[in-house]
Amino acid sequence: MKITLVKKILADGSPCKKCGDVLQKLEESGHMSRIDEVLVADERDPDSAGLQVAKDLNVHRAPFFVVEKEGQAPEVHTVYLKFVKDVLEQNTSASDEALEIMKDNPDLDFI
Repeated sequence: MKITLVKKILADGSPCKKCGDVLQKLEESGHMSRIDEVLVADERDPDSAGLQVAKDLNVHRAPFFVVEKEGQAPEVHTVYLKFVKDVLEQNTSASDEALEIMKDNPDLDFI
């Protein structure tokens, strides 16, 4: 699973207040380590990576999270607390965790 956070920079160059709040909550909760990539949707640059992702996924709010699971369409989450509940705090089994570790480290093998 890959998680991307898209945050916004406003046209005047200032950071989006809500984006800053979400980043602070992620840091304080220890969940920031689960975010694989942070992209910036810069209103001053229509070609910025974050604006391109927002356009491709038809998202009009920031911040938002894109969750990509192998073989599935990307999931977009625009509500922070729902994202945390549904994605970050979901319970996983030991076997699921082991499979993910194996997938991410092909040089390992089961004993």
